[in-house]
Amino acid sequence: MTNKPNPDNTNNEEQSGIKTLVEPAPKVGLLARLRTYFLTGIVITAPIGITIYLTYIFVDFVDANVTPLIPARYNPETYLPFSVPGLGLFVAVLVLILIGFLTANFLGRSFLHFGERIVNRMPVVRTVYTALKQIMETVLAQSSTSFREVVLVEYPRRGIWAIAFVTSEAKGEVAKQDDDTIISVFLPTTPNPTSGFLLFVPKKDLKFLDMSVEEGVKLVISAGMIWPSEEGDKEKQANEPSVSKNSKEKETLS
Repeated sequence: MTNKPNPDNTNNEEQSGIKTLVEPAPKVGLLARLRTYFLTGIVITAPIGITIYLTYIFVDFVDANVTPLIPARYNPETYLPFSVPGLGLFVAVLVLILIGFLTANFLGRSFLHFGERIVNRMPVVRTVYTALKQIMETVLAQSSTSFREVVLVEYPRRGIWAIAFVTSEAKGEVAKQDDDTIISVFLPTTPNPTSGFLLFVPKKDLKFLDMSVEEGVKLVISAGMIWPSEEGDKEKQANEPSVSKNSKEKETLS
């Protein structure tokens, strides 16, 4: 005998399926919603608050050390009943611009070379000054493209990749140790990118990435939770000059 489907059962199954489809979402309690709102508020306000606080500390530190150096007759606070926040920072920026302007001409360079010759005769001071000068010139040089390159390097063993930043091309004895070009890379630690390791890696063992240094630093600090957005990649492609497209068209036509 064949079992005939019972219409009552099918109707019951359809009704139960409809019930499960239109079943409302479980209600969230008041405490759970308050907890979600609280965490959302922290995520929004913490970066803003910390940034404002660090900026305030920096400006206050510069003001406390620079403002007392301003003569009383040139200090606006002498004639005003209140203090001017950021006055020391403004004066420090003007002084640095003036020093840079004076150093750019022949007379300023002559004084600078004369001072460096005096410093180079001091045993301990010479080492500290030379190291700091090289670091600052490398970091702040606008013509240097070393710090705009992000690479992948196999560390701490083969098959495991880590984010690193190219600093320069190795020279001297280090460059002579291998027939391939040796690249100096800085491998930062997570979540503090200011500490890390200096590695000398053959160029063939590095994988160069298209992401910017800022995106690479965010990736390191966030422990892999903040990745470069695909929208940024699309914008980069859209902003590329049309010369490459024209060259490709010429190649296809030829």
